[in-house]
Amino acid sequence: MNKRLAGITFLVLALPACAAAFGWAWRAHRSALVHQPKTIEKTLERIKLPPGFKISLYALVPGARHMAAGPQGKVIFVGTVGTKVYAVTTLAGSGSTHKVTQFAPSIGMELPNGVCFSKEGILFVVEQDRVLSFPMAETTYENPSIAATTVVAQGKLFPPEDESDNHSARVCRVGPDGKLYIALGQPYNVPPHEKMAEFNKWGIGGIIRMNLDGTGADVFVRGIRNSVGMDFNPKDGILWFTDNQVDLMGDDIPPEELNRAPNAGINFGFPWYGGGHTRTEEYKNETPPEGLVFPEIETPAHAANLGMTFYTGTKFPAKYRGGIFFVQHGSWNRTVPIGARVSFASLKPDGTGGKSEIFAEGWLNEKGAYDGRPVDVAQLADGSLIVSDDYAGALYHITYEGDRRP
Repeated sequence: MNKRLAGITFLVLALPACAAAFGWAWRAHRSALVHQPKTIEKTLERIKLPPGFKISLYALVPGARHMAAGPQGKVIFVGTVGTKVYAVTTLAGSGSTHKVTQFAPSIGMELPNGVCFSKEGILFVVEQDRVLSFPMAETTYENPSIAATTVVAQGKLFPPEDESDNHSARVCRVGPDGKLYIALGQPYNVPPHEKMAEFNKWGIGGIIRMNLDGTGADVFVRGIRNSVGMDFNPKDGILWFTDNQVDLMGDDIPPEELNRAPNAGINFGFPWYGGGHTRTEEYKNETPPEGLVFPEIETPAHAANLGMTFYTGTKFPAKYRGGIFFVQHGSWNRTVPIGARVSFASLKPDGTGGKSEIFAEGWLNEKGAYDGRPVDVAQLADGSLIVSDDYAGALYHITYEGDRRP
């Protein structure tokens, strides 16, 4: 065997092991792929939706991750785990042809996954270790030299010595209190004991909040492994968030989570619990803190709950109004893969968690391989949904045309 072939063979054999040890980082590199429209459209033909719903290709966006639809309804901003943020607009007069432009190309960015808007129309971009704001993003998005305001300087969001490819995709929301909320995933499968004091100080493994100019930062809630999706219930202003739970405990444990944070200071149980009521091996002999709060809704293990949004539109049937659409990116270390789908969770009349169900599935094919990996879901002004996919490099459009069953 020649040296070149031997090197290729080593790379192929090593990839599964690397994926197990550095699963998130390996997936991030895969996210740079962009599939051809015909390939994507063929995949979409297999997507199963409730009667009356339709899914179509909206735009090709390399590595499409979390999204923020502008309040004026003109632009969808799309974050990535690379170095770019994209602006997606509808070409004038076309109605269905969408233009994809790199946003703020003159500004070097690192993992600008998190994008969110304030009610005033300020766009926030949360990188791995920095936060920027763009006061007029929706009207000046085409300006390659658009000015940015630094909300949190490099090195002040997350301790540089703890930066890792693992769990470094941040998400954000501006709350009804006018503060910016940011989820900080901790960089371990289960953190070592000696890191806990430092992590608690920074809010790592939690959600922090601050004024829109970066001042007044504090830790809102703790005990979270890696939240990559959150939204405020518009009815009561309470924050909900997804949480990705511990790997390598087994195919069916621990469960993934949807959590509800009605007030500050709550501890959601990690690392004493690896998900739901499942104790972690590393902390099983320790007494957990008092007053822990467990998930509102548990979902299947390793499906990887990511982006979520409350549905406030009127275009979908009544059962979906006021509920949560959330995305499951798909497992990477389960014997039989699971996920790669959009799910829906209903709420009880008192605003607590109800039941969850699969809403859109089919990106995980019959061979157990991924043809797409949804990441986030956003609602447009007309009540339709946009779903991002970092594996296919695409945005999908979900509309409701009415149940025409006889």
